[in-house]
Amino acid sequence: MTSVAAPPVADHEVVHQLPDRLRCHVPRLRADEAYAARLLALAQRDGRVGDARVNRWAASVAVRWAAPFPAQDQAEARIGELLHDAQRASTPATPLSGSRFGDRFARLAVAGAVAGLAGLGRLLGLTVPGPLAAIAVLAASLPIARRAVHAVTVERRLNLDVLDMTAILLTTMRGSLLAPLSVIGLVEVGEAIRERTARASRRELLDLLDSIAETVWVERGAQRVRVAIDEVRRGDVVVVYPGDRIPVDGRVLEGRALIDEHQLTGEPMPVLHEEGEVVYASTLMRDGHLHIAVELVGGETRAGRIVQLMRDAPVHDTRIENYAGRLADRIVLPSFLLAGAVLIATRNPTRAASILITDFATGIRVSVPTAVLAAMTGAAQAGVVIRSGRALEQLARVDAVVFDKTGTITQGNPAVVGVESVTSGLSSDEVLAIAATADQRLSHPVAEAIVRYAAINGLSPGARDRWNYDIGLGVRAEIGGQEVLVGSDRLLASANVDLAPAQPSKEGESRIYVAADGRVCGVIAYADPIRREAQHVVGALRERYGMDIHLLTGDKSETAHAVGRRLGIDAANVHGELFPEDKAAVLRELRAEGRRVAFVGDGINDLPALAYADVSVSFGGATAVARETADVVLIEDSLHALPTAVGAARQAMRRVRQNIGIVGGVNLAALTVATASGLSPTTAAVVHNGSTVVAAVNGLRPLLRGDRRRRPADDDDRQEIRDG
Repeated sequence: MTSVAAPPVADHEVVHQLPDRLRCHVPRLRADEAYAARLLALAQRDGRVGDARVNRWAASVAVRWAAPFPAQDQAEARIGELLHDAQRASTPATPLSGSRFGDRFARLAVAGAVAGLAGLGRLLGLTVPGPLAAIAVLAASLPIARRAVHAVTVERRLNLDVLDMTAILLTTMRGSLLAPLSVIGLVEVGEAIRERTARASRRELLDLLDSIAETVWVERGAQRVRVAIDEVRRGDVVVVYPGDRIPVDGRVLEGRALIDEHQLTGEPMPVLHEEGEVVYASTLMRDGHLHIAVELVGGETRAGRIVQLMRDAPVHDTRIENYAGRLADRIVLPSFLLAGAVLIATRNPTRAASILITDFATGIRVSVPTAVLAAMTGAAQAGVVIRSGRALEQLARVDAVVFDKTGTITQGNPAVVGVESVTSGLSSDEVLAIAATADQRLSHPVAEAIVRYAAINGLSPGARDRWNYDIGLGVRAEIGGQEVLVGSDRLLASANVDLAPAQPSKEGESRIYVAADGRVCGVIAYADPIRREAQHVVGALRERYGMDIHLLTGDKSETAHAVGRRLGIDAANVHGELFPEDKAAVLRELRAEGRRVAFVGDGINDLPALAYADVSVSFGGATAVARETADVVLIEDSLHALPTAVGAARQAMRRVRQNIGIVGGVNLAALTVATASGLSPTTAAVVHNGSTVVAAVNGLRPLLRGDRRRRPADDDDRQEIRDG
């Protein structure tokens, strides 16, 4: 018996696996969009798959199983089958992006061609079978018919699709072709535009715990062994080294280390943790090493609770339905009643069909999304990505803006703000040169800031002899025969150096001291600087748009209030020392007060607040999950475009109201004439379509006159920010 080789599977590598999820690297995804689309379609139809995400640019597929497989090799085999099946060209694919424009209008093009042939045949004295043209028109209306049937049989209601389909049937049966084709064309154009302004309502969540290594070092008896992260249990002792992310919430048993917590807590500077202190999963160890007694693992950790908060956050409908959908559906029943009354009174189906055609619901459904799409396109040209019509609508209604501090209002990295010599023997440049020489090649962010500031001032680090870095305190070095200390006040105090000559630090600033041969000789002040444009942007939002401004941070309350005072934010609206769930609670309180809230943030610690805001705003350079969660993305790493986005949203809503007035006014006049004396279906279609075109052009004005322009991130703060 001849064995048959198994079909080849696309090259792939399992890069991360837990009982309930698996992530693979598949190089083919990056080069083959059709393959990626087929893989996603197959995964979404597979009963064993609970959720699937395909990232072409990262050549990655992530699968969360509906139920864990009994064995790891079974999960690997299943993903292999999916990858193999996706190689078959016959597998139907769901496009990863964009609308099926060609499919949507193919039947309409065929129907138009048949109708054109019918008209040409009549001019030439030829006969084109009427049923053939009618069948072509009805075939073009199938998508509308399906939606109408679903509304009546499943939703048990009359909607705009039912109204449109009735008008199409009546006019087609009366032998009219132009009128039903124009209605079909308008409806399909409107649906295509609505799809472009919609964003999938299901949030694509990046599991924060995926950033933690798959294996960790655990002490088992007298040995240190590497185990899978999902095998770690409460009571174990894990060991973490520089460059690792802490995998658990726990208490330090041994060691000391500098931990970068800014993405989780908002604290911009690395925090020194020693024996007895609590550390958190997903934070990054910059220096040192720790032995940690495990207290919480996986979803129980603070990072895990952030994931749960994200999943529990409300997910809003993404169609701009307040103006278009709801208003259009309200008009359906009155239109049917009026058409029925005219039919009973006149016994003329043509006049009844004309009334159904002159309804202004279809025009609203086309012109309103057109205005929204134009506003979204114009905002993108100005450096703002507004992801959906719903986001644009909500942004126009916002009356409170809540900013995260670290990385949003501030730059998120320490920077030197001043150097002072406290001895007559040295200049400030000499103090800076000594500090840069001592701090060279250290990975501490403050040391890097000092070396960077020295380079900006034309100073290069000199020769450094023996040196020793004490975690959390500073560096001791021998430079030019002198014993030099560069670090905190605790470092100098441990060497019995008198700090009296140094002046107290200013509000919002931290200090590094420089001492030589047992005497303090200089002070270097550093801070997390406020973004240069922040004050102007906050002022524009408050004064031009009447916004209530709030500031949230995980940083110290004193630092938060110092930043708030510089920006003119009321002290009652400044909140410090908040964990991520606390930020979300502030957002919920504001919304409970009736506020429409926009939240601006960029880090992991901002995710719950981003999810609970009416509109979430982030930067193009923010963490990947913050960008994905955000409704509005400022492409440049600058706040300059935020007032632009608000102005664009408010102007878009004004154009929406104008379009409703244009379509409603013209069609109401036509409806009056059709009711009183009658209009032919063709004339009704011309009036109806003409008003829709005028309204659509009005919605496109921002693009037609090209009044949007991108603003460089380094413009002077005082330059006027266009509001669209």
